[in-house]
Amino acid sequence: MSVFQLDDFDGHEQVAFFKDDETGLRAIIAVHNTNLGPALGGVRMWPYTSDSEAVRDVLRLSRGMTYKSALAGLPFGGGKSVIIGDPHRDKSDALMRAMGRCVEKLGGCYIAAEDSGTNVDDLQQMATQTEYVAGITNKSTTGGDVRTGDPSPATARGVFVGLEAAVRHKLGRDDLEGVKVAVQGVGNVGLRLVNYLREAGARCWITDIHAERVERVADETGAMPVAAHDIVGLDVDVFAPCALGAVLNSDSIPKLQASVVAGAANNQLQNSAHGATLLREGILYAPDYVINAGGVIDVAFERTGYDLERVVAKVEGIASSLREIFERSDNEQRPTSEVADDVARERFMMKIAA
Repeated sequence: MSVFQLDDFDGHEQVAFFKDDETGLRAIIAVHNTNLGPALGGVRMWPYTSDSEAVRDVLRLSRGMTYKSALAGLPFGGGKSVIIGDPHRDKSDALMRAMGRCVEKLGGCYIAAEDSGTNVDDLQQMATQTEYVAGITNKSTTGGDVRTGDPSPATARGVFVGLEAAVRHKLGRDDLEGVKVAVQGVGNVGLRLVNYLREAGARCWITDIHAERVERVADETGAMPVAAHDIVGLDVDVFAPCALGAVLNSDSIPKLQASVVAGAANNQLQNSAHGATLLREGILYAPDYVINAGGVIDVAFERTGYDLERVVAKVEGIASSLREIFERSDNEQRPTSEVADDVARERFMMKIAA
């Protein structure tokens, strides 16, 4: 099937394919929309089972970045890139430098950042070949602070305040004391989220594809480990997906006992119809690209002038953005995912209208 015929193509401005025989690089960069500014988005490295799977992933992720930046009020558009390969086996400094040269060829319409399978060290290698990289260690801030470049802390904080807002809206709770949360995925973001939740008095159940990680996080936090296939159907208040996408689908939604879904994963809905399914089931869904915007907020400020107080305020503002979406969803009896899409489109299409 042609890329243009895919549902996820959704009017992308540019999709570029790159191959470097010397390093083994196979990569795709997708630029969805640049109405509000250059496309900002992470570089994901993943062992995709097919080129088609990689194309679909980069298209969905880049589109999500447009909506994410628009709803976060950032002067950036949406883009994403994927490297086809196992980051534990196939990654090298030379490969990341080759990726930097690919980014450079797009002339600044795409700015690369960290994502699953890549880290700050990888971005530093890319930055030797291009200036269009964000999220690098030891960037000076306007207040004299120094940031690490890792967007995970900001992402986790945004998910936490968004989860609090969702619990308050759906359950009428002003705090998380005793609230039961199932966290799917305890990587950099999921672990930090569990720490926030435990500090707030929540009870947590956790799972991850890496058993040793689950054991370690359980020991560190007091969270209760469960098997991966059990996490979705647990009798909890909140389901927090913090791994890969498409976890909310026709198979998983009927199993949900949680009344709130609020997590860090991208593209949680397998398709848009599942947002309506959640509404019919009485489950409040915090749209993924709204609640997990903390990371892109942190990275974006590096490009525009880093100010820690402004970053913190912007991340904390994720809660108010979600409240607006929840209230509009209630008033219009429409899925929160649809409402969020409408608000985002209003913002990133506004420049054209002007």
